[in-house]
Amino acid sequence: AALPAGPDLRHFLRAAAAGQPGPSLEPPPEPGCAPGAPKVYLETYGCQMNVNDTEIAWAILQKNGYARTKELDEADVVLLVTCSVREKAEQAIWNRLQHLKALKARRPQARAPLRIGILGCMAERLKEEILHREKLVDVVAGPDAYRDLPRLLAVAESGQQAANVLLSLDETYADILPVQTSAGGTTAFVSIMRGCDNMCSYCIVPFTRGRERSRPIASILQEVKMLSDQGVKEVTLLGQNVNSFRDLSEVQFQSVAAPGLSRGFSTVYKAKPGGLRFAHLLDQVSRIDPEMRIRFTSPHPKDFPDEASVLQLIQERHNICKQLHLPAQSGSTRVLEAMRRGYTREAYLELVHHVRDSIPGVSLSSDFIAGFCGETEEDHQQTVSLLREVRYNVGFLFAYSMRQKTRAHHRLQDDVPADVKKRRLEQLIATFREEAARANAVLVGQAQLVLVEGPSKRSASELCGRNDGNIKVIFPDAELEDAADCRALGRAQPGDYVMVKVTSASSQTLQGVPLCRTTLSRAAASR
Repeated sequence: AALPAGPDLRHFLRAAAAGQPGPSLEPPPEPGCAPGAPKVYLETYGCQMNVNDTEIAWAILQKNGYARTKELDEADVVLLVTCSVREKAEQAIWNRLQHLKALKARRPQARAPLRIGILGCMAERLKEEILHREKLVDVVAGPDAYRDLPRLLAVAESGQQAANVLLSLDETYADILPVQTSAGGTTAFVSIMRGCDNMCSYCIVPFTRGRERSRPIASILQEVKMLSDQGVKEVTLLGQNVNSFRDLSEVQFQSVAAPGLSRGFSTVYKAKPGGLRFAHLLDQVSRIDPEMRIRFTSPHPKDFPDEASVLQLIQERHNICKQLHLPAQSGSTRVLEAMRRGYTREAYLELVHHVRDSIPGVSLSSDFIAGFCGETEEDHQQTVSLLREVRYNVGFLFAYSMRQKTRAHHRLQDDVPADVKKRRLEQLIATFREEAARANAVLVGQAQLVLVEGPSKRSASELCGRNDGNIKVIFPDAELEDAADCRALGRAQPGDYVMVKVTSASSQTLQGVPLCRTTLSRAAASR
């Protein structure tokens, strides 16, 4: 499962050196494409996994002679990489299709018909409805069918609709080299696994992305090394459930015993023996470049066993960020049981205490759902109290949205009225912000190491970056000394590490004054 060498690799490195925009932006057409090559316009909705999928799809199409355009009117093919996690996400796609319908209708007859494709989770979930609703969409491809895109588009060229939504037990796109840097080439996301086996009752992911399967560690390390060589300064290891990573590609590790779960946690599936686990991957990735920050998302709380070497690695390695995402979803044991999360409120809080004891100063983030099936006011207040007790630095909070195919859809009633969900969500958000502001206020007066991402959106005279805890930090763009050479004055650039003294904090942002430019290793040594 080695990554491709030769022209594909050289093009990847040339693109990075030229500072081409990352996956959240539309780069200009590739210079290597033949004149007259069909132009594809890609639009991404939803999670970071979809951003990664967009770049996988683009890598496949580029190899097959397509050019990429940032102008919708220039496109011969429009592909929407979609999300199904909530109804609102799907409605955004239906609304966008109405706009594309008008674009398709007014296309000059002298040009080839505009082809429209729906990719990703919504394609997997709603294939038949997408194909038959107004006959607008030409191509439907699920998350495991991107290799088939050239064939599907060729079928569409003949005027037929084409679809492939088959889920795979082994597809990881390990041999596809996505162009996936963002924030001016400073950060990148590296997919390490796909799918999920947890089967939480509210979640559509196992039905749209399939069963868990992990990339071979060798291919992940090769990709991270390449990003390091480009000058990328932060890599996030990406997957639906990263800490259940299990590489089965090497025979000698296939009989290794399954690791234990966090105390008080359970799963709906039997323990899976064999394979190289996430702690091994994290150890190897962190050794590639001492000046590259490593993050990972999203883990599941159950996969942090008491003796977890993952927590020990985070504490010991200066380049693994002291930040963990611990999705709770609810503070009520009764609701957690209905969600099939595999833990109680008490077990979750015990894990939080264990994490904070193991990693002093760790930054915590979480996910919460307001108004899940059967949630009472008492259940809701327990979630409010959990937010207050844990005091997260970052939070992602949403009202519950029933999804077809899920266990909740088959077994439970979506019985919390919409106005009650809205009120409860607003209270959760207000509580989170109060507590996050208090958590971040602790940092006022402290020096924080910030990786510069670029100019602040609010002011061209300020720079923006993130600290170790993944909190946004804004500070003036000024001439700075270098920590190693006080005579070397210069302005910080994207990819530089800057020591910033925090002067104020809100629930989402820190403000500060820059002290000096430095390096990750030097900052760690001076602690």
